[in-house]
Amino acid sequence: MAESFFASLECELIARRTWKTKSEARLAVFTWIESWYNPRRRHSGLNYQSPNNFERKHQETTNNTENQIIHELQ
Repeated sequence: MAESFFASLECELIARRTWKTKSEARLAVFTWIESWYNPRRRHSGLNYQSPNNFERKHQETTNNTENQIIHELQ
């Protein structure tokens, strides 16, 4: 997974531009990770879903299961 991450970082960000300072580069990498890679990019480890979609579906499933248990106990 780490190799895939760094390959994507290099291909999608680092190889496409240059920066004047280390601070600019750090900010660009941070922004890329936080705004694109982490929340929206589909990951094979999540059945090719984005983390946002995976979390939303997981929460829906959890809520449905809890509601079924409560209904059965009543």
